Amino acid sequence: MQMMKSFTIGRFDGHWINFVPPIQGGKFPLEPEDEGIVIEDSSGDDESIDSSVYMRNLPAVATSSTTLPAELDQYPPLTPPVQHHITTKYRELDRRLWKEGYYECHYSRYLPELARYTTLGLLSYITLRYGWYCTSAVFLGLTWHQLVFTAHDAGHMGITHGLVIDTLIGILIADFIGGLSLGWWKKNHNVHHFVTNHPEHDPDIQHMPFFAVSERLLHSLRSTYYDRVLKYDVVAQTMLKIQHWMYYPILCFGRFNLYFLSWEHLLFFKGMPKSGITLKFRYLELLGMCVFWYWFGYLLLYKSIPTVGLRFAYVMISHIVTMPLHVQITLSHFSMSTTDFGPMESFPQKMLRTTMDVDCPPYLDFLHGGLQFQAVHHLFPRVPRHRLREVQPLVREFCESVGVKYIILGFVDGNKEVISRLEEVAKQARMMKQCADWLRMDERDTL
Repeated sequence: MQMMKSFTIGRFDGHWINFVPPIQGGKFPLEPEDEGIVIEDSSGDDESIDSSVYMRNLPAVATSSTTLPAELDQYPPLTPPVQHHITTKYRELDRRLWKEGYYECHYSRYLPELARYTTLGLLSYITLRYGWYCTSAVFLGLTWHQLVFTAHDAGHMGITHGLVIDTLIGILIADFIGGLSLGWWKKNHNVHHFVTNHPEHDPDIQHMPFFAVSERLLHSLRSTYYDRVLKYDVVAQTMLKIQHWMYYPILCFGRFNLYFLSWEHLLFFKGMPKSGITLKFRYLELLGMCVFWYWFGYLLLYKSIPTVGLRFAYVMISHIVTMPLHVQITLSHFSMSTTDFGPMESFPQKMLRTTMDVDCPPYLDFLHGGLQFQAVHHLFPRVPRHRLREVQPLVREFCESVGVKYIILGFVDGNKEVISRLEEVAKQARMMKQCADWLRMDERDTL
Protein backbone atom coordinates (compact mmCIF):
# COMPACT_ATOMS: atom_id res chain seq x y z
CA MET A 1 0.00 0.00 0.00
CA GLN A 2 2.84 2.42 0.83
CA MET A 3 4.48 1.69 -2.52
CA MET A 4 1.22 2.36 -4.36
CA LYS A 5 0.87 5.74 -2.66
CA SER A 6 4.21 6.85 -4.12
CA PHE A 7 2.70 6.55 -7.62
CA THR A 8 -0.39 8.67 -6.81
CA ILE A 9 -0.59 11.80 -8.95
CA GLY A 10 -4.09 12.98 -8.06
CA ARG A 11 -7.68 12.01 -7.44
CA PHE A 12 -10.40 11.52 -10.03
CA ASP A 13 -13.64 13.40 -9.39
CA GLY A 14 -16.61 11.47 -10.74
CA HIS A 15 -17.36 7.94 -11.93
CA TRP A 16 -14.11 6.34 -13.02
CA ILE A 17 -14.41 3.91 -15.96
CA ASN A 18 -11.67 1.29 -16.01
CA PHE A 19 -9.67 0.90 -19.19
CA VAL A 20 -9.53 -2.33 -21.13
CA PRO A 21 -5.94 -3.57 -20.62
CA PRO A 22 -3.87 -3.80 -23.84
CA ILE A 23 -3.49 -7.54 -23.30
CA GLN A 24 -7.29 -7.84 -23.63
CA GLY A 25 -7.48 -5.70 -26.76
CA GLY A 26 -7.63 -2.21 -25.23
CA LYS A 27 -6.46 0.63 -27.46
CA PHE A 28 -5.01 3.94 -26.27
CA PRO A 29 -3.79 7.16 -27.94
CA LEU A 30 0.00 7.33 -28.16
CA GLU A 31 2.24 10.37 -27.82
CA PRO A 32 2.02 13.02 -30.61
CA GLU A 33 5.42 12.04 -31.99
CA ASP A 34 4.09 8.58 -32.88
CA GLU A 35 2.93 9.75 -36.30
CA GLY A 36 1.34 7.47 -38.82
CA ILE A 37 -0.32 5.27 -36.21
CA VAL A 38 -4.09 5.48 -35.87
CA ILE A 39 -5.32 4.38 -32.43
CA GLU A 40 -8.90 4.14 -31.27
CA ASP A 41 -9.72 5.14 -27.68
CA SER A 42 -12.24 2.52 -26.55
CA SER A 43 -12.32 3.46 -22.89
CA GLY A 44 -15.21 5.90 -23.19
CA ASP A 45 -15.99 8.81 -20.88
CA ASP A 46 -19.73 9.23 -21.28
CA GLU A 47 -21.54 8.49 -18.03
CA SER A 48 -24.75 7.90 -19.95
CA ILE A 49 -23.30 4.94 -21.84
CA ASP A 50 -25.57 1.90 -21.63
CA SER A 51 -24.79 -1.80 -21.76
CA SER A 52 -25.69 -2.13 -25.47
CA VAL A 53 -23.14 0.54 -26.42
CA TYR A 54 -20.60 -1.09 -24.16
CA MET A 55 -21.26 -4.49 -25.78
CA ARG A 56 -20.34 -3.10 -29.19
CA ASN A 57 -17.08 -1.69 -27.84
CA LEU A 58 -15.87 -4.91 -26.21
CA PRO A 59 -12.71 -6.39 -27.76
CA ALA A 60 -13.29 -9.54 -29.77
CA VAL A 61 -11.39 -11.73 -27.31
CA ALA A 62 -13.29 -10.54 -24.28
CA THR A 63 -16.34 -12.72 -24.42
CA SER A 64 -18.46 -15.29 -26.14
CA SER A 65 -21.13 -13.55 -28.15
CA THR A 66 -23.50 -16.45 -27.61
CA THR A 67 -23.54 -16.28 -23.82
CA LEU A 68 -22.95 -12.68 -22.82
CA PRO A 69 -26.39 -11.18 -23.63
CA ALA A 70 -28.21 -13.87 -21.63
CA GLU A 71 -25.93 -13.32 -18.64
CA LEU A 72 -26.30 -9.54 -18.84
CA ASP A 73 -30.04 -9.90 -18.37
CA GLN A 74 -29.44 -11.58 -14.99
CA TYR A 75 -27.29 -8.79 -13.50
CA PRO A 76 -27.54 -5.04 -12.99
CA PRO A 77 -26.74 -2.89 -16.05
CA LEU A 78 -23.11 -2.11 -16.80
CA THR A 79 -23.76 1.63 -16.77
CA PRO A 80 -21.27 3.63 -14.68
CA PRO A 81 -23.86 5.01 -12.19
CA VAL A 82 -25.20 1.52 -11.41
CA GLN A 83 -21.80 -0.08 -11.06
CA HIS A 84 -20.54 2.89 -9.05
CA HIS A 85 -23.48 2.44 -6.67
CA ILE A 86 -22.57 -1.23 -6.20
CA THR A 87 -18.96 -0.31 -5.50
CA THR A 88 -19.98 2.41 -3.03
CA LYS A 89 -22.21 0.00 -1.08
CA TYR A 90 -19.42 -2.58 -1.11
CA ARG A 91 -16.94 -0.10 0.35
CA GLU A 92 -19.45 0.88 3.02
CA LEU A 93 -19.76 -2.78 4.01
CA ASP A 94 -15.98 -3.13 4.08
CA ARG A 95 -15.67 -0.15 6.44
CA ARG A 96 -18.39 -1.66 8.62
CA LEU A 97 -16.47 -4.94 8.83
CA TRP A 98 -13.35 -3.10 9.97
CA LYS A 99 -15.28 -0.98 12.45
CA GLU A 100 -17.13 -3.94 13.98
CA GLY A 101 -14.01 -6.08 14.26
CA TYR A 102 -14.67 -8.76 11.67
CA TYR A 103 -11.08 -8.46 10.42
CA GLU A 104 -9.75 -9.39 13.87
CA CYS A 105 -8.49 -12.95 14.14
CA HIS A 106 -9.60 -14.83 17.25
CA TYR A 107 -6.61 -17.04 17.87
CA SER A 108 -8.59 -19.28 20.19
CA ARG A 109 -10.40 -20.54 17.08
CA TYR A 110 -7.17 -22.31 16.09
CA LEU A 111 -7.10 -24.43 19.26
CA PRO A 112 -9.58 -27.05 17.96
CA GLU A 113 -7.70 -27.12 14.66
CA LEU A 114 -4.37 -27.53 16.44
CA ALA A 115 -5.89 -30.44 18.36
CA ARG A 116 -7.01 -32.04 15.08
CA TYR A 117 -3.61 -31.61 13.42
CA THR A 118 -1.81 -33.06 16.42
CA THR A 119 -4.22 -35.96 16.84
CA LEU A 120 -4.14 -36.94 13.17
CA GLY A 121 -0.36 -36.61 13.02
CA LEU A 122 0.15 -38.74 16.12
CA LEU A 123 -2.27 -41.38 14.84
CA SER A 124 -0.34 -41.52 11.58
CA TYR A 125 2.96 -41.97 13.44
CA ILE A 126 1.62 -44.56 15.92
CA THR A 127 -0.03 -46.72 13.25
CA LEU A 128 3.15 -46.51 11.18
CA ARG A 129 5.20 -47.84 14.10
CA TYR A 130 2.74 -50.71 14.51
CA GLY A 131 3.03 -51.59 10.82
CA TRP A 132 -0.49 -50.48 9.85
CA TYR A 133 0.87 -48.71 6.81
CA CYS A 134 -2.36 -48.08 4.91
CA THR A 135 -4.06 -46.72 8.04
CA SER A 136 -1.07 -44.48 8.68
CA ALA A 137 -1.30 -43.16 5.12
CA VAL A 138 -4.95 -42.25 5.62
CA PHE A 139 -4.18 -40.27 8.77
CA LEU A 140 -1.26 -38.47 7.10
CA GLY A 141 -3.47 -37.48 4.17
CA LEU A 142 -6.10 -36.15 6.57
CA THR A 143 -3.39 -34.16 8.37
CA TRP A 144 -2.31 -32.53 5.10
CA HIS A 145 -5.96 -31.85 4.23
CA GLN A 146 -6.54 -29.96 7.47
CA LEU A 147 -3.24 -28.10 7.50
CA VAL A 148 -3.87 -26.56 4.08
CA PHE A 149 -6.66 -24.41 5.54
CA THR A 150 -4.28 -22.68 7.93
CA ALA A 151 -1.68 -22.31 5.17
CA HIS A 152 -4.38 -20.56 3.15
CA ASP A 153 -4.97 -18.15 6.05
CA ALA A 154 -1.27 -17.40 6.26
CA GLY A 155 -0.98 -16.85 2.51
CA HIS A 156 -3.71 -14.20 2.74
CA MET A 157 -2.08 -12.65 5.82
CA GLY A 158 -5.32 -13.41 7.61
CA ILE A 159 -3.75 -14.57 10.89
CA THR A 160 -1.63 -11.68 12.20
CA HIS A 161 -2.06 -9.44 9.11
CA GLY A 162 1.74 -9.19 9.12
CA LEU A 163 3.74 -10.25 6.05
CA VAL A 164 6.74 -11.80 7.78
CA ILE A 165 5.02 -13.73 10.58
CA ASP A 166 2.17 -15.04 8.42
CA THR A 167 4.57 -16.04 5.63
CA LEU A 168 6.78 -17.92 8.09
CA ILE A 169 3.72 -19.76 9.46
CA GLY A 170 2.65 -20.61 5.93
CA ILE A 171 6.11 -21.84 4.89
CA LEU A 172 6.35 -24.06 7.97
CA ILE A 173 3.03 -25.69 7.14
CA ALA A 174 3.12 -25.74 3.33
CA ASP A 175 6.81 -26.38 2.61
CA PHE A 176 8.26 -28.19 5.63
CA ILE A 177 5.20 -30.33 6.42
CA GLY A 178 3.38 -30.48 3.08
CA GLY A 179 6.12 -30.24 0.45
CA LEU A 180 4.31 -27.45 -1.42
CA SER A 181 5.60 -23.95 -2.11
CA LEU A 182 3.72 -21.19 -0.33
CA GLY A 183 5.37 -18.67 -2.68
CA TRP A 184 4.01 -20.49 -5.71
CA TRP A 185 0.57 -20.66 -4.14
CA LYS A 186 0.53 -16.93 -3.31
CA LYS A 187 1.58 -15.97 -6.84
CA ASN A 188 -1.02 -18.25 -8.37
CA HIS A 189 -3.78 -17.42 -5.92
CA ASN A 190 -3.33 -13.65 -6.07
CA VAL A 191 -3.80 -13.75 -9.84
CA HIS A 192 -6.87 -15.94 -9.34
CA HIS A 193 -8.39 -13.31 -7.04
CA PHE A 194 -7.70 -10.50 -9.53
CA VAL A 195 -9.12 -12.18 -12.65
CA THR A 196 -11.40 -14.88 -11.28
CA ASN A 197 -12.63 -17.38 -13.87
CA HIS A 198 -11.12 -15.56 -16.84
CA PRO A 199 -10.09 -18.26 -19.36
CA GLU A 200 -7.02 -16.31 -20.53
CA HIS A 201 -5.74 -15.04 -17.20
CA ASP A 202 -6.91 -17.21 -14.27
CA PRO A 203 -4.55 -20.19 -13.71
CA ASP A 204 -7.13 -21.88 -11.47
CA ILE A 205 -9.27 -22.79 -14.50
CA GLN A 206 -6.37 -23.48 -16.89
CA HIS A 207 -6.04 -27.24 -16.62
CA MET A 208 -5.55 -28.27 -20.23
CA PRO A 209 -5.41 -30.96 -21.51
CA PHE A 210 -7.49 -32.53 -18.70
CA PHE A 211 -10.24 -30.00 -17.98
CA ALA A 212 -11.90 -27.11 -19.80
CA VAL A 213 -14.75 -25.17 -18.18
CA SER A 214 -15.11 -22.73 -21.08
CA GLU A 215 -15.53 -23.39 -24.79
CA ARG A 216 -12.88 -20.73 -25.40
CA LEU A 217 -10.27 -23.19 -24.16
CA LEU A 218 -11.14 -25.38 -27.15
CA HIS A 219 -9.36 -22.92 -29.44
CA SER A 220 -5.74 -23.15 -28.22
CA LEU A 221 -6.04 -20.08 -25.99
CA ARG A 222 -2.89 -18.31 -24.86
CA SER A 223 -2.46 -18.14 -21.08
CA THR A 224 -1.08 -14.82 -19.89
CA TYR A 225 -0.19 -16.46 -16.55
CA TYR A 226 1.86 -19.33 -17.95
CA ASP A 227 2.95 -17.30 -21.01
CA ARG A 228 2.24 -20.16 -23.38
CA VAL A 229 -0.52 -21.50 -25.58
CA LEU A 230 -2.85 -24.01 -23.92
CA LYS A 231 -2.95 -26.27 -26.94
CA TYR A 232 -6.11 -28.04 -27.95
CA ASP A 233 -4.05 -30.93 -29.27
CA VAL A 234 -4.78 -34.63 -29.75
CA VAL A 235 -4.43 -35.35 -26.03
CA ALA A 236 -6.83 -32.53 -25.13
CA GLN A 237 -9.31 -33.59 -27.79
CA THR A 238 -9.32 -37.08 -26.31
CA MET A 239 -9.45 -36.13 -22.62
CA LEU A 240 -11.96 -33.30 -22.81
CA LYS A 241 -14.58 -35.47 -24.49
CA ILE A 242 -14.77 -37.53 -21.30
CA GLN A 243 -13.77 -34.88 -18.74
CA HIS A 244 -17.04 -35.18 -16.79
CA TRP A 245 -16.26 -38.86 -16.22
CA MET A 246 -12.63 -38.19 -15.32
CA TYR A 247 -13.23 -35.28 -12.94
CA TYR A 248 -12.95 -37.21 -9.67
CA PRO A 249 -10.30 -39.75 -10.81
CA ILE A 250 -7.96 -36.99 -12.05
CA LEU A 251 -8.41 -34.93 -8.87
CA CYS A 252 -7.08 -37.94 -6.94
CA PHE A 253 -3.68 -37.09 -8.42
CA GLY A 254 -3.93 -33.33 -7.93
CA ARG A 255 -1.27 -33.20 -5.23
CA PHE A 256 1.38 -34.58 -7.60
CA ASN A 257 0.76 -31.67 -9.95
CA LEU A 258 1.20 -29.24 -7.05
CA TYR A 259 4.65 -30.73 -6.32
CA PHE A 260 5.68 -30.08 -9.91
CA LEU A 261 4.34 -26.51 -9.94
CA SER A 262 6.04 -25.77 -6.59
CA TRP A 263 9.48 -26.91 -7.76
CA GLU A 264 9.05 -25.18 -11.11
CA HIS A 265 8.28 -21.92 -9.34
CA LEU A 266 11.19 -22.09 -6.89
CA LEU A 267 13.81 -23.23 -9.40
CA PHE A 268 12.83 -21.58 -12.68
CA PHE A 269 10.49 -18.65 -12.02
CA LYS A 270 12.02 -15.81 -14.07
CA GLY A 271 10.35 -13.04 -12.12
CA MET A 272 11.87 -14.04 -8.77
CA PRO A 273 13.51 -11.01 -7.08
CA LYS A 274 17.29 -11.09 -6.74
CA SER A 275 17.29 -9.41 -3.35
CA GLY A 276 15.03 -8.50 -0.44
CA ILE A 277 12.70 -10.42 1.83
CA THR A 278 11.12 -12.40 -1.03
CA LEU A 279 14.49 -13.90 -1.96
CA LYS A 280 15.06 -14.91 1.67
CA PHE A 281 11.65 -16.57 1.72
CA ARG A 282 12.62 -18.44 -1.44
CA TYR A 283 15.76 -19.85 0.18
CA LEU A 284 13.73 -20.83 3.23
CA GLU A 285 11.19 -22.55 1.00
CA LEU A 286 13.91 -24.50 -0.80
CA LEU A 287 15.18 -25.64 2.59
CA GLY A 288 11.64 -26.57 3.61
CA MET A 289 11.07 -28.61 0.45
CA CYS A 290 14.31 -30.51 1.04
CA VAL A 291 13.37 -31.15 4.67
CA PHE A 292 9.98 -32.45 3.54
CA TRP A 293 11.46 -34.96 1.11
CA TYR A 294 14.00 -36.01 3.71
CA TRP A 295 11.41 -36.90 6.36
CA PHE A 296 8.70 -38.12 3.98
CA GLY A 297 10.74 -39.63 1.18
CA TYR A 298 13.73 -41.00 3.13
CA LEU A 299 12.83 -41.46 6.79
CA LEU A 300 9.20 -42.49 6.27
CA LEU A 301 8.92 -44.20 2.87
CA TYR A 302 12.42 -45.66 2.50
CA LYS A 303 13.46 -46.37 6.09
CA SER A 304 10.14 -47.18 7.77
CA ILE A 305 8.24 -49.15 5.10
CA PRO A 306 9.71 -52.53 4.14
CA THR A 307 8.62 -53.19 0.53
CA VAL A 308 8.29 -51.28 -2.73
CA GLY A 309 4.63 -52.28 -3.04
CA LEU A 310 3.78 -50.94 0.40
CA ARG A 311 5.67 -47.73 -0.31
CA PHE A 312 3.68 -47.24 -3.50
CA ALA A 313 0.44 -47.93 -1.65
CA TYR A 314 1.38 -45.49 1.12
CA VAL A 315 2.07 -42.71 -1.36
CA MET A 316 -1.11 -43.28 -3.33
CA ILE A 317 -3.40 -43.58 -0.31
CA SER A 318 -2.00 -40.55 1.50
CA HIS A 319 -2.33 -38.43 -1.63
CA ILE A 320 -5.74 -39.68 -2.76
CA VAL A 321 -7.16 -38.94 0.70
CA THR A 322 -6.56 -35.23 -0.01
CA MET A 323 -8.79 -35.39 -3.12
CA PRO A 324 -11.84 -33.78 -1.41
CA LEU A 325 -9.71 -30.67 -0.92
CA HIS A 326 -9.27 -30.36 -4.70
CA VAL A 327 -13.01 -30.83 -5.13
CA GLN A 328 -13.54 -28.07 -2.57
CA ILE A 329 -11.21 -25.73 -4.46
CA THR A 330 -12.84 -26.27 -7.86
CA LEU A 331 -16.42 -26.51 -6.65
CA SER A 332 -16.95 -22.79 -6.15
CA HIS A 333 -15.69 -21.78 -9.60
CA PHE A 334 -15.89 -24.54 -12.22
CA SER A 335 -19.65 -24.18 -12.67
CA MET A 336 -19.68 -20.39 -12.55
CA SER A 337 -19.52 -17.81 -15.32
CA THR A 338 -16.31 -17.53 -17.36
CA THR A 339 -17.59 -14.57 -19.38
CA ASP A 340 -15.69 -11.30 -19.20
CA PHE A 341 -18.01 -8.30 -18.95
CA GLY A 342 -15.00 -6.02 -19.30
CA PRO A 343 -13.81 -3.00 -17.28
CA MET A 344 -17.29 -1.54 -16.81
CA GLU A 345 -18.22 -4.28 -14.34
CA SER A 346 -17.58 -3.51 -10.68
CA PHE A 347 -15.31 -5.73 -8.60
CA PRO A 348 -18.02 -7.01 -6.22
CA GLN A 349 -20.40 -7.91 -9.04
CA LYS A 350 -17.65 -9.82 -10.85
CA MET A 351 -16.70 -11.76 -7.72
CA LEU A 352 -20.32 -12.73 -7.03
CA ARG A 353 -20.90 -13.69 -10.66
CA THR A 354 -17.85 -15.96 -10.86
CA THR A 355 -17.92 -17.48 -7.36
CA MET A 356 -20.36 -19.71 -5.53
CA ASP A 357 -20.77 -20.49 -1.83
CA VAL A 358 -21.42 -24.00 -0.56
CA ASP A 359 -24.10 -24.50 2.07
CA CYS A 360 -23.43 -26.76 5.04
CA PRO A 361 -24.31 -26.91 8.75
CA PRO A 362 -21.80 -25.31 11.15
CA TYR A 363 -20.73 -28.68 12.58
CA LEU A 364 -19.29 -29.60 9.16
CA ASP A 365 -17.22 -26.44 8.80
CA PHE A 366 -14.08 -28.36 9.76
CA LEU A 367 -14.49 -30.59 6.68
CA HIS A 368 -14.73 -27.62 4.33
CA GLY A 369 -12.19 -25.64 6.31
CA GLY A 370 -14.44 -22.58 6.28
CA LEU A 371 -13.61 -22.12 2.60
CA GLN A 372 -17.10 -23.12 1.52
CA PHE A 373 -17.78 -19.38 1.81
CA GLN A 374 -15.77 -18.60 -1.32
CA ALA A 375 -18.01 -15.75 -2.47
CA VAL A 376 -17.64 -14.03 0.91
CA HIS A 377 -13.91 -14.76 0.87
CA HIS A 378 -13.45 -13.28 -2.62
CA LEU A 379 -15.18 -10.09 -1.56
CA PHE A 380 -13.09 -9.78 1.62
CA PRO A 381 -9.94 -11.93 1.22
CA ARG A 382 -8.31 -10.86 4.49
CA VAL A 383 -11.27 -11.50 6.73
CA PRO A 384 -10.07 -14.45 8.86
CA ARG A 385 -11.49 -17.76 7.72
CA HIS A 386 -13.22 -18.37 11.06
CA ARG A 387 -15.21 -15.15 10.66
CA LEU A 388 -16.59 -15.86 7.17
CA ARG A 389 -19.77 -17.52 8.45
CA GLU A 390 -20.43 -14.41 10.57
CA VAL A 391 -19.96 -12.14 7.55
CA GLN A 392 -22.21 -14.21 5.29
CA PRO A 393 -25.54 -12.62 6.45
CA LEU A 394 -24.08 -9.16 5.82
CA VAL A 395 -23.08 -10.18 2.29
CA ARG A 396 -26.61 -11.48 1.69
CA GLU A 397 -28.00 -8.10 2.76
CA PHE A 398 -25.53 -6.32 0.49
CA CYS A 399 -26.54 -8.47 -2.49
CA GLU A 400 -30.23 -7.80 -1.90
CA SER A 401 -29.62 -4.05 -1.62
CA VAL A 402 -27.73 -3.79 -4.94
CA GLY A 403 -29.62 -6.47 -6.89
CA VAL A 404 -26.69 -8.82 -7.51
CA LYS A 405 -27.36 -12.55 -7.19
CA TYR A 406 -25.76 -14.38 -4.29
CA ILE A 407 -25.39 -18.01 -5.37
CA ILE A 408 -25.19 -20.74 -2.74
CA LEU A 409 -25.79 -24.46 -3.26
CA GLY A 410 -25.45 -27.55 -1.16
CA PHE A 411 -22.37 -29.74 -1.59
CA VAL A 412 -24.20 -32.38 -3.66
CA ASP A 413 -25.99 -29.85 -5.86
CA GLY A 414 -22.73 -27.95 -6.33
CA ASN A 415 -21.03 -31.11 -7.56
CA LYS A 416 -23.91 -31.73 -9.96
CA GLU A 417 -23.45 -28.23 -11.39
CA VAL A 418 -19.72 -28.80 -11.92
CA ILE A 419 -20.26 -32.14 -13.65
CA SER A 420 -22.99 -30.56 -15.78
CA ARG A 421 -20.65 -27.77 -16.91
CA LEU A 422 -17.87 -30.25 -17.72
CA GLU A 423 -20.32 -32.40 -19.68
CA GLU A 424 -21.57 -29.36 -21.60
CA VAL A 425 -18.05 -28.43 -22.73
CA ALA A 426 -17.33 -32.12 -23.46
CA LYS A 427 -20.30 -32.20 -25.85
CA GLN A 428 -18.91 -29.16 -27.65
CA ALA A 429 -15.53 -30.87 -27.90
CA ARG A 430 -17.13 -33.96 -29.42
CA MET A 431 -19.11 -31.81 -31.84
CA MET A 432 -15.96 -29.98 -32.96
CA LYS A 433 -14.25 -33.33 -33.54
CA GLN A 434 -17.18 -34.57 -35.66
CA CYS A 435 -17.16 -31.37 -37.72
CA ALA A 436 -13.43 -31.70 -38.32
CA ASP A 437 -13.88 -35.31 -39.41
CA TRP A 438 -16.67 -34.36 -41.82
CA LEU A 439 -14.52 -31.60 -43.34
CA ARG A 440 -11.66 -34.03 -43.90
CA MET A 441 -14.05 -36.50 -45.53
CA ASP A 442 -15.38 -33.77 -47.84
CA GLU A 443 -11.84 -32.80 -48.81
CA ARG A 444 -11.00 -36.42 -49.67
CA ASP A 445 -14.19 -36.76 -51.71
CA THR A 446 -13.38 -33.55 -53.60
CA LEU A 447 -9.90 -34.81 -54.45
